Amino acid sequence: MAAEYTPTTGTSRRRTVLKAAGLATLAATTVVGAGDGASARPGRGHGARPDDAYDVIVVGAGFAGVAAARAVRAQGMRTLLLEARDRIGGRTWTGTFAGELVEMGGAWVHPVHTKVWHEIRSHGIPLVADDTPPDRLILPSGSGYADFDLAVAGTRLGELLTSFFAGSDSYFPRPHEPLHRADLLAGPDRLTLRDRLDQLRLGPRDEAWLNGHTATAGGSNTRGAYTALVRQLALSGDLETYNGLNAYRPVTGMGGLINAMLADQPVTVRLDSPVAAITDTGARVHVDTRGGKRYTARSVVVAVPANVWNSISFRSGLPREFAAASTAGIAVPHAKKIWMKVRGDVGRFLAQGAESGAPLIGVVPHTTLSDGSRLMIGFSVDPAFDHTSTARVQAALRTFVPQAVVERIVSQDWGGDPYARGGWSFMRPLQLTRQLRTLQQPQGRLVFAGSDIASGWSGFVDGAIESGEHAGVLALEAATRRATPARV
Repeated sequence: MAAEYTPTTGTSRRRTVLKAAGLATLAATTVVGAGDGASARPGRGHGARPDDAYDVIVVGAGFAGVAAARAVRAQGMRTLLLEARDRIGGRTWTGTFAGELVEMGGAWVHPVHTKVWHEIRSHGIPLVADDTPPDRLILPSGSGYADFDLAVAGTRLGELLTSFFAGSDSYFPRPHEPLHRADLLAGPDRLTLRDRLDQLRLGPRDEAWLNGHTATAGGSNTRGAYTALVRQLALSGDLETYNGLNAYRPVTGMGGLINAMLADQPVTVRLDSPVAAITDTGARVHVDTRGGKRYTARSVVVAVPANVWNSISFRSGLPREFAAASTAGIAVPHAKKIWMKVRGDVGRFLAQGAESGAPLIGVVPHTTLSDGSRLMIGFSVDPAFDHTSTARVQAALRTFVPQAVVERIVSQDWGGDPYARGGWSFMRPLQLTRQLRTLQQPQGRLVFAGSDIASGWSGFVDGAIESGEHAGVLALEAATRRATPARV
């Protein structure tokens, strides 16, 4: 990782903007405790306590975990938030690179993301609009890649997507209730993205243009479910909104937003506390960390990615859907995000690779720097791509723009992150219709949460907040429930 990259939880060089947003002192108001082997500071208002005196424990301090912890603490519950990393944020991670605030994970929001939009507005955080369009599209051609007129190529891509989604209008009449018409999904939910592409019988160029878009979303066309992309269109409301979801960014970064949310309630947080085992006794739940500490509560929210569930021992057992989902994975397994500082006469282009043979499946412009260089973001779903090598990244970028010179990079391999094991959420065939309902249900005194299993915007911060808030309600119910026989 480049030496000039600095991880942060929301503090940037734009001090005046942060002061205006009332966020410059968040680090001082958020209660953050130490991890294994040290004592956490108690949250405000409920004093020091023994480790087993919690009402609710939340495992995982991403947006789902923070939303759940905030919700239960707001009801007076003694709440502990355990995080495996040395930071909060989960699959969002704000830092600086080349003097700019950058996101190593989730970054963009849109007004249709009503949960996260409300959080940004209610905390007074200004937004930055990514409203400068690219000057051209770089897409597959008969001989590699070529520049295409923005309007002409954009129109054709819109026509291809319209064909791809044709006939799916009835699948999700209530987009935030994805199983409302489960009877209509039995056939479509069996399809991979590739199955749907094959049904269209496209010509070579149209096939290459469309399969890059769908492969980016699903991690690969043979992996992702057709219904997962249809859900995104249904939630968007129309194709124009669907194509414009990456529209705005909070000026504080996602780190500033999640810190603001956490500061709403005096939740005790312990970092560097990866969980090894969780046991539901019927009366209470024991949470054992890898460092040998045990915490106990009346209910637990498990707010880590589904791909990570099988790294935790659930000693009281879970339905088979949980192991199946974790083994197959819901999040894209080889997702990588690469920031590049680029020189050369490259312009402000948007590039999309074909589904095979493209180490970078997509490249988007970000910022023109004061020295004339550009910051660009590359995405890769290629398990063999060396995202840490500036030379390899430059070679991949030159597939699209041969004159590009990559000076520096910083990257994050979400698939290689032991506490993520994947990037953005995108369900596989039959995970929606055969697993989601069970994954969302309380299991004794355990409740699961996360963008992976959101009813709405799965794969987005909005879905994480929605799922976390709902899990908080269920955790409150479990915490006040009378003891039941231990689950076996």
